[in-house]
Amino acid sequence: MIKVLHFFKTYYPDTMGGIEQVIFQIAEGGLSHGYESEVLYLSERGAARNEKMGHHLTHRSKLDLHVASTGFSLSAIKDFVELAKKADIVHYHFPWPYMDLVHFLSRIKKPAVVSYHSDIVKQKTLLKLYQPLMNRFLSNVDCIVASSPNYAESSPVLTRFKDKVRIVPYGLDRETYPTPSAEKLEFWRSRLGERFFLFVGALRYYKGLDYLLEAAKSTQLPVVILGGGHLEAELKAQANQLGLSNVHFLGGLPDDDKAALLALCYAFVFPSHLRSESFGISLLEGAMYGKPMISCEIGSGTTYINIAGETGLVVPPRDSVALAAAMTWLWNQQEVAASMGEAAQRRFEAVFSSDSMAKSYAEIYRSLL
Repeated sequence: MIKVLHFFKTYYPDTMGGIEQVIFQIAEGGLSHGYESEVLYLSERGAARNEKMGHHLTHRSKLDLHVASTGFSLSAIKDFVELAKKADIVHYHFPWPYMDLVHFLSRIKKPAVVSYHSDIVKQKTLLKLYQPLMNRFLSNVDCIVASSPNYAESSPVLTRFKDKVRIVPYGLDRETYPTPSAEKLEFWRSRLGERFFLFVGALRYYKGLDYLLEAAKSTQLPVVILGGGHLEAELKAQANQLGLSNVHFLGGLPDDDKAALLALCYAFVFPSHLRSESFGISLLEGAMYGKPMISCEIGSGTTYINIAGETGLVVPPRDSVALAAAMTWLWNQQEVAASMGEAAQRRFEAVFSSDSMAKSYAEIYRSLL
């Protein structure tokens, strides 16, 4: 059994983002493909070892400092060295500049894989300072994995390292999602109505939710926003200013509520407009539940999940008029919307299963040993 150590700045249960979900699915899928995973991450809760998460172990290092989305920890270097010595493969999750430092300071000579989750988009000034370290780090690792051919071809970083880039689409396992009770389904149906557009995700700068609110104003169609984040108060203020009674902010909710909303929604809307959204795990969840989708063309994995005219509609980014037109068209074309949802589910099953992802990573790990 190949032993793999994953290293990322955060993990379950502290945070519940898309990268954490991907790490979880890789780790859980490994036992049936010949590898077992452990995860080391930083936490404000302090240090701990050998905590169980699903069928794999996790380890915490104390988070000492957080600057520009980058966590730092003095104790993590020692923890990483101890855990990496026991591993056959080190699996890094990019971007996280502190991780690059740890890689070189630890002097661990183990095969290294990097899952390249996103270009650095927002911190352009810091990127100039970080670039020499980033280039040295990516030159030093053995394999870089992108989540879609779209992102690999359009990323200025990945094109420089194309000889060592492999494509492994993110995958999900429907079996790990709860089945909502009839009572839960009825609760949300009575509160939200029979048909509504659903957005799921953290309320972050690159999610394009201000454009969704503008589209909701012009269409007056029901929109449900599931998730919390730094922009929640600002977006609620915008909705209030626009006089939107058709938009429901639900905040963060447990997984059984999310599963109920995914099952009930008419369509999934995902207006992310910047390349920080390299893939879109929430969009993939919409496909898994057989929903027609609306997303933006940003040269990322969103249009690898959502094929224009087949599984849903694709609109230009930062264009609330185009977004509103797509929502209105899909709302009025119920038969087409249903067939797009069926096509989305078929594509999910063919391309995006967690088992396929785990199998692909197992092949990469074996090729490096």
